[in-house]
Amino acid sequence: MIFNEKIECMGREELKNLQSERLKKLVAYIYDNNPVYRKKLDQHGIGPASVKSIDDIVNLPFTTKEDMRDNYPFKLFSRPVSEISEIHVSSGTTGNPTVVGYTKDDLDLWSEVVARAIACAGGVPGDMIQIAYGYGLFTGGLGLHYGALKLGCTILPMSSGQTKRQLKLMTDFQPRILCCTPSYTLYMLDEAREMGLDPRASSWKIGIFGAEPWSDTMRTEIEQAWNMLATDIYGLSEITGPGVSQECAHKCGMHICSDVFYPEVIDSVTGNAMPEGEYGELVFTTLTKQGIPLLRYRTRDIVSINYEQCVCGRTSPRMSKVRGRTDDMIIVRGINVFPSQIEHVLLGIEGVQPHYQLIVERSVGGLDDLEIQVEIEEPFFSDEIKVLENLKQKIAREMESVLGINAKIRFVEPKTIQRSEGKAKRVIDKRTL
Repeated sequence: MIFNEKIECMGREELKNLQSERLKKLVAYIYDNNPVYRKKLDQHGIGPASVKSIDDIVNLPFTTKEDMRDNYPFKLFSRPVSEISEIHVSSGTTGNPTVVGYTKDDLDLWSEVVARAIACAGGVPGDMIQIAYGYGLFTGGLGLHYGALKLGCTILPMSSGQTKRQLKLMTDFQPRILCCTPSYTLYMLDEAREMGLDPRASSWKIGIFGAEPWSDTMRTEIEQAWNMLATDIYGLSEITGPGVSQECAHKCGMHICSDVFYPEVIDSVTGNAMPEGEYGELVFTTLTKQGIPLLRYRTRDIVSINYEQCVCGRTSPRMSKVRGRTDDMIIVRGINVFPSQIEHVLLGIEGVQPHYQLIVERSVGGLDDLEIQVEIEEPFFSDEIKVLENLKQKIAREMESVLGINAKIRFVEPKTIQRSEGKAKRVIDKRTL
């Protein structure tokens, strides 16, 4: 099913004309409504009259996550807060988080692109959809919820966790579509077997999985275990949340809603465009958003883009799975984790050295496990076990408060974590991605 055939199957030249008109309106809108962007554009010698077509986008300044933090909470909004219908907040480093606001029209747009995504995966009106992404400030749950409403699905708003209940209601209600992180699907697999359920007999026929990196090997494992089609969805809260791009049943790249989110792939060092089809840093411009439209937002995700028409009939460009990142962020159980967050916590605790290492592994049950190896000062090793255990629990509590996930804390002796004269290698990611 194609939700919006006129847009999703639009010819390349016609799409370019639409993007050009929307970019001209966007630059004029931002210039008139956002002092931060107006100053930035003036510094680059660019005004609304400078933009004639989408080709002129390369002359516009980039926007970064640091810009969003520096203008926390609402200075990058282009509408007054009184006109904002919904606010979401994403996790960040030790500084301010990133804040995004949606007008009513923005929420309608979000619903539209997620409806496209669900239909792209094979969903149709009347399907029951089980949403096991978290609801709240995280955009996953509500994003899929809005899109499912728009498409005309019957929604089972489970949110994350409560695995036995997820499986019971799946068995009793027979939803056709499952939305969650891919690792949670594998976790539910073990739970289902312990409950005596046959996973291959489940009602789920389509999975819409995202919020964390996952491999084609994991896809095969999920599809064989659950007898379902496992598709990849991509999004980030700064752009809209889930629904920026989505795989179709052919699984040959994620279709980008490029009529509203214009993609570029750049060399992360020079900022210049990469040749078509080559890997580079993904950049998005939000062509129609009102609350917090962004010019050339650098996602830090490394991808390539294929502009050929897909066998499904869609002409929208398709992005690859994310190959890596240009910063040191890692994603654990759908949560963004920065080493600098870890460092900030450790530096505030007496007896702990500012030397640490993060070990990320995927457990047998399919969930991501984060272990934080911490050097502690020499005198603590001679203390009684109770003192060490109390210190470990204190660090664990602080980490959970900052990161939003549980992490295993392991103490190591001073000078056992490898030092580096260059950039320290803080993260060892043992997941097969």
